[in-house]
Amino acid sequence: MSTKRMRPSGTWEYIIRRKGILPKPLSLTFETEEEGDAYVRRLEQMLDAGILPEDLVARRSDLVTVDDAIRSYMTKVPLPSSDASLLNALVDRWKGQPLTGVDYQWADSWVKSMKRKDVMAPSTIRHYVGALARCFDWVVRSGTPSLAVNPLRLLPKRYATYTDEDSTAVRAQDKQPKEDVHRDRRLLMDEEKAVRRILAGEKPEKRQRGPDLNFRPAMVFLFELGIESAMRMREMYTLDVGQVDVGRRTVFLDKTKNGSKRQVPLTTVALHAFESYVETVKDLDPEMGGFSFDGGRLFPWWDGSRDRKALAGVSVRLSGQFGRIFDAADCGDLRFHDLRHEATSRLYEKTSLSDVQIAKITGHSDTKMLMRYSNLRGSDLASRLW
Repeated sequence: MSTKRMRPSGTWEYIIRRKGILPKPLSLTFETEEEGDAYVRRLEQMLDAGILPEDLVARRSDLVTVDDAIRSYMTKVPLPSSDASLLNALVDRWKGQPLTGVDYQWADSWVKSMKRKDVMAPSTIRHYVGALARCFDWVVRSGTPSLAVNPLRLLPKRYATYTDEDSTAVRAQDKQPKEDVHRDRRLLMDEEKAVRRILAGEKPEKRQRGPDLNFRPAMVFLFELGIESAMRMREMYTLDVGQVDVGRRTVFLDKTKNGSKRQVPLTTVALHAFESYVETVKDLDPEMGGFSFDGGRLFPWWDGSRDRKALAGVSVRLSGQFGRIFDAADCGDLRFHDLRHEATSRLYEKTSLSDVQIAKITGHSDTKMLMRYSNLRGSDLASRLW
């Protein structure tokens, strides 16, 4: 027997049940009722004869376990590197876990395990759950009989927050429960000047020598571009020269963290820094160690490989190098990613752009996330009051 209903979107959902042939009710979606009636009529005739169509056999056998689903999803769907990294870590964790056993109890138990056993930060838990939830969304849409509903979408809003029971379980292991930490570090004016002095090669006060500044002009430009554009570090160091359009004052990003493309407008400061850097490289400045634009790359640290481990290695090295620079400038608690916070905050302070327009620049798909970066200084806000 089958039942059908029209969804709010206008599509038609059919639920087909056949004990002994289908392991569980099969959900199928069609654009029109006529299309659905015709397909289901033919399918029921085959099921009544004890025949399971080849496409259903393939779907049932291909996606039997959670790791099957993850591998198939990663193969067939273009993913941002962040999701791919998270799902790669989950493949082995859920190897052999039947999709038929994935329900709300399973989802809740996994979240509790991440808090009570792994003692993960709430933000990390949300990242893992979000990546797998998107995978399960795809599995459900594919009509796989083994997973009719995505249980991760049923978790309550604050599922990643440690409850009193979670905290008690963690402390029983002589560990401390994790809390959400929203960085609101701003780059102070004196700190910015100090960083620029270090990048210029000045020796830090009370120190015999400053940090190593390999490819110093590139480091200077990366710093300027970071606080002027709100781009992520990886978005910047993987740029090709051709992605910068001087005439239009834009940078075109074809690979971003969330997988979307975007145009980033350049301030006059960023544009001047770009032109100065280009001139330095073309003049074969010895501090650039022989680097040129012949290979098309804008910065010298990345060889063009899309290997995730290679990209992660570049990010770690650059983060460490800037960490030493910030430490020499007496702002050692500053992180390179804080420059993205700073640049976003400046867009709010120095322009009249709307949230949506700023999100187009920064690449935030959720304006709630954007508000975490717009850490406006209280003194600046106070100056606008009567």
